[in-house]
Amino acid sequence: MQPILILGAGPAGAAVALGLRRLGYPVTLISDWRRFAALEGVSLRVLEALRGAGLESALAQALHPSQRQVAWNGAQHAQNIEYLLDRPTFDRGLRDALHQAGVTLIHGRVLGVQSTALGHRVQVQGHEELLGEFLVEARGRQAPALDKALQQGVGNGRRGPETLSLLNRWQGPSGTAASAVHSLEDGWAWMARRSDGQCYWQLTLDVASAALPGKAQLLEYCRQRRQASALAADFFAGAAEQDLQLHARSSTAILCPQVCGAHWLRVGDAAMAVDPLSGNGIFQSLSSALQAPAVINTLLQRPERRALAGRFHQQRVEQLFLRFARIGRDFYADEQRWPEQPFWQARRHWPDQQPAHAAVDFAALRIEHAPVLRDGLVDEAEVVITPDQPLGIWHVQGVELAPLLRRLQHQPPSQALADLSPEQGRVVRGWLLAQGYRP
Repeated sequence: MQPILILGAGPAGAAVALGLRRLGYPVTLISDWRRFAALEGVSLRVLEALRGAGLESALAQALHPSQRQVAWNGAQHAQNIEYLLDRPTFDRGLRDALHQAGVTLIHGRVLGVQSTALGHRVQVQGHEELLGEFLVEARGRQAPALDKALQQGVGNGRRGPETLSLLNRWQGPSGTAASAVHSLEDGWAWMARRSDGQCYWQLTLDVASAALPGKAQLLEYCRQRRQASALAADFFAGAAEQDLQLHARSSTAILCPQVCGAHWLRVGDAAMAVDPLSGNGIFQSLSSALQAPAVINTLLQRPERRALAGRFHQQRVEQLFLRFARIGRDFYADEQRWPEQPFWQARRHWPDQQPAHAAVDFAALRIEHAPVLRDGLVDEAEVVITPDQPLGIWHVQGVELAPLLRRLQHQPPSQALADLSPEQGRVVRGWLLAQGYRP
């Protein structure tokens, strides 16, 4: 059996590799390790997703809890604890977890990929050509676009307003870990400091309207913007910035028009990348990656279900993208001081006017056949479609919802739920009430 080739060793690529190894597949992962020592702010929800993906060991030394401050629309308040994730430490933990799982790791830059119906050939700098029956693209936003549809925003592909993030890192004095985010007339800034004195400041701007200097002057531009900010001056206490570094990256929200083929799959930011303001980057990246092993297993072992598996992956990637894009839109719309400024005007109505969460309506629930995950494969089953879950829900607490919904149409709740365990009954009743059910 030829190994499955995965390009990219971030959380998405690592999660796919570990899931495939649990299914017994040989896996070779190729990655050119990141060079900038980034820091990311993540929520408890992201940590739970990372642990669920089998990456708990990678988190052990990488987390720094901090109190997060928010200054938005002229108001300031403290948010819940934000966890500062040190990417160099986390990435080393990912490599250790992959190695322990039996994944073959190749360190090098991918020079080219040649794909045919018979398989894939990958050229890696400093290594012999690699052959694989199946290819997983997990190189994030830097993954090559499949076609011009993504750049043009046609078909199922989408691009948000063109966005650039400028990230500074430097060494300051040690102190208490903290993080903050605040809005600006032409964008927003996120800043963080670790207890060891490592400091981070990220400025996010609109590419079309930002009056940026040349590349050689960007570091000084960032320094001047930071010094002109009273919030940044207070947050960093005016300490000296030693070993100041700059990293520029695109933060444009992107949905790839096609994320699945018979012998390939795109996951993580290579499939869809959301605006960093949502704070869900790693979470959404993992969301598409966690389903990928079952999709790949189906494509390889059940060719008669290829269309079903492809529909499952494509629909869920698109739905996740729209949900996170709408959450970001609503947060941008909350800032009402500069509605006519290009940055805010372009983002307060994109991607559409649909609500991020639809209103509950028990009468609108319906039963349809849809793809689901069953025993490590994509299968088809009856699911319940709700206004907020247009792809359907198969079961809750192990209870299939379609048969239950049918029983409730002609039985009282006590009879329809009689066969459930006490815990199942409690959870299912809670779900029904949350959908607007009134017995």
